[in-house]
Amino acid sequence: MAIKEQPKSPRFRIIANILLAVSGLFLLLNLFLPGLFASGPTGVPYSLFIHQVQEGEVNRVSVGQNQILYELKTENTEPAPVFATTPIFDLELPKLLEEKGVEFAATPPPKNTWFTTLLSWVIPPLIFIGIWQFFLARGGGGGPQGALSIGKSKAKVYVEGESAKITFADVAGVEEAKTELVEIVDFLKTPARFTQIGARIPKGVLLVGPPGTGKTLLAKAVAGEAGVPFFSISGSEFVELFVGVGSSRVRDLFEQAKKQAPCIVFIDELDAIGKSRSSNGFYGGNDEREQTLNQLLTEMDGFAAGDATVIVLAATNRPESLDSALLRPGRFDRQVLVDRPDLSGREAILKIHAQKVKLGDDVDLRAIATRTPGFAGADLANLVNEAALLAARNMRQSVAQEDFAEAIERVVAGLEKKSRVMNETEKKIVAYHEVGHAMVGALTTGNGRVEKISIIPRGMAALGYTLQLPTEDRFLMNEDELRGQIATLLGGRSAEEIVFNSITTGASNDLQRATDLAERMVTAYGMSKVLGPLAYQQGQQAMFLGNGGANPRRAVSEDTSKAIDSEVKEIVETAHEQALEILRQNRDLLEAIATQLLETEVIEGEKLHSLLSQVKPVAKTTADSVAS
Repeated sequence: MAIKEQPKSPRFRIIANILLAVSGLFLLLNLFLPGLFASGPTGVPYSLFIHQVQEGEVNRVSVGQNQILYELKTENTEPAPVFATTPIFDLELPKLLEEKGVEFAATPPPKNTWFTTLLSWVIPPLIFIGIWQFFLARGGGGGPQGALSIGKSKAKVYVEGESAKITFADVAGVEEAKTELVEIVDFLKTPARFTQIGARIPKGVLLVGPPGTGKTLLAKAVAGEAGVPFFSISGSEFVELFVGVGSSRVRDLFEQAKKQAPCIVFIDELDAIGKSRSSNGFYGGNDEREQTLNQLLTEMDGFAAGDATVIVLAATNRPESLDSALLRPGRFDRQVLVDRPDLSGREAILKIHAQKVKLGDDVDLRAIATRTPGFAGADLANLVNEAALLAARNMRQSVAQEDFAEAIERVVAGLEKKSRVMNETEKKIVAYHEVGHAMVGALTTGNGRVEKISIIPRGMAALGYTLQLPTEDRFLMNEDELRGQIATLLGGRSAEEIVFNSITTGASNDLQRATDLAERMVTAYGMSKVLGPLAYQQGQQAMFLGNGGANPRRAVSEDTSKAIDSEVKEIVETAHEQALEILRQNRDLLEAIATQLLETEVIEGEKLHSLLSQVKPVAKTTADSVAS
């Protein structure tokens, strides 16, 4: 697909430039030529003029509105010198001139020549044209971005051209969404097949999903498969400072779309203009945004009356905030979920992006897909690019598996900072902390496989890290697995307590994550025998912000809030005792792994798996006794 350029006509600018240059030339002639070629009379003060009149030295005077010219008396036949002075409002001057016998008269008004007449008629319009052209240039000309087209649509128009178009083959990991959109392609290619039996072509399709999952790419693939024009615009481009501009742009967009029907109109970030009108709370609505939304609703109802086949595709990652009028049947008839890809989807996405780079023989895309759960399509594209950059930095001719492994760690944990030097005491604390995470994580359920332990600082604040990667995609977790995750998070702090009999600030993030997970178990997952299977909402929410139409969880009383705090504390403390018990029973192994980590700074692979396989399980943990 290629962007369709708007035709450009430089005729207006050429004519305006010529006229502007001519007007400038006339203005220069009028200002400077009279002063260059004419020698005027000598100027004198008005007081000197009066003195010369009283002394009888003045022969004749010519009184003008802005200047008084006079000549002095001479005794020979030489020309009398002429002087000029600025007049002052003086009613006694005619009497004085008459008393002294001076010949005087009023100066007649100057006669306009053809040159001055031409200047008076030509220069003002040319100055206006020059100013108008300046503002047009500041606005980008008379085209779609010009000052004259503020209400015109800013949509980019893609039509089939010489560049390669995007098809469904370029999109992977969203097979269900692709299957749903194939029918839209059939509507655009052969609409008569559906209309002849009375079927109604859908007006709108809403693509819903997290950022980076490929919603925009899917919309372009639909246009590429159907071979129809594709109008692409963001929701924020409709809204301007001036009320009415957004609705005008909506009208212009659909007018252009009808002329090129069948076609697709794609509106990215629909929530910028389609936000629920009832979510403004006490502050009232935004007139411009609401007028734009109302115009969009009207256009989606109106253009289907004719024969024009215009399908509106829209994308958002916040469907709960959209106005209910947009989502009703007849406008956006369908909602297509574009979710994060599963294992096979991630492998397919990696294959597409890996075609652009040179891969080594040892690269296993299946293994990379296994180690990247939760990655969206954009994340995987960035991962491939990071691996290629690392290979080029290391002077390799192709991308190796170790480049992908390092790229995953950079994306997950941050950039490695070998320049951050820790003293021996801190280094030892970090080593035992990370080994504590690894040993508890190797023994409890609900955790991924421990693949790497490092005490090399990464990112903003991480002095060390334990890398756990899942062996499969998981969508559900039970209570025991969640408790195991909390115990693993507290394994680092527990190791510090056992070895150093003290704690440091290094476990602050672990404590925050453990507390949040325990609170969700109680308030959201119903995993509390005291509170039962109910969903609770702690704390106060700003009611004026609205909730986008979602039902809020029930507010809690003071007694219930205390019960929630008690249950959360019990879950965290039980997991803490479980981690302490595991590490106490495996104290020798804890010392051995930490000593080796201090020597090598990194332990990974089969060597790490061999060490963690020696962790002895606890006969009966505290969690088991509580559960029984």
